[in-house]
Amino acid sequence: MKHNKTSLLTLLAGIPAKAPHLVRGNAAEDKARQFLLDKGLTPVGRNFRCKHGELDLIMKDGRTLVIVEVRFRQSSQYGSALESITRNKQSRIIAATQVYLSKQKLDCPLRFDVVAISGDGGIEWIPNAFSS
Repeated sequence: MKHNKTSLLTLLAGIPAKAPHLVRGNAAEDKARQFLLDKGLTPVGRNFRCKHGELDLIMKDGRTLVIVEVRFRQSSQYGSALESITRNKQSRIIAATQVYLSKQKLDCPLRFDVVAISGDGGIEWIPNAFSS
C-alpha cells in the first residue's frame, strides 16, 4: 500500500502530542540516568508503574538496588526540587517499591536516592535521601 504525504499527516494528526511537562520530565530522567551511569551505577529499569505510584529510575550500585526519584524545578520560587518530596510522596515511592520487589522476587539491600535537577542544568544527587 502506497502512502503519500497527505495521508501520513492525516494519520499523525490523530496522535496526541506529549504534554510539555512530560517532555521535560523525560529529559530530566534522561539527564539523571546518564549522570548516575557516569557515577558507576547500572540501569535496571525505568518508569515502573503500579496503583501506588511510579518509580522513575531503578538502578544498581554494586549489590544495592537503588530507587531514584528524579525531581526537576525550573526555579526555586515555589520551593526546591528536594522540598517537593513530601512524606506522602515518600510513602507512595516506598509502597511502589514494595510492589516492584514482590513482582521481581528480589531480596537485596535497598536505597532511596534523589536526583534534583534545576532549570539552570545543575544536578544534586542525594544518596540515601530517605528510608523505608
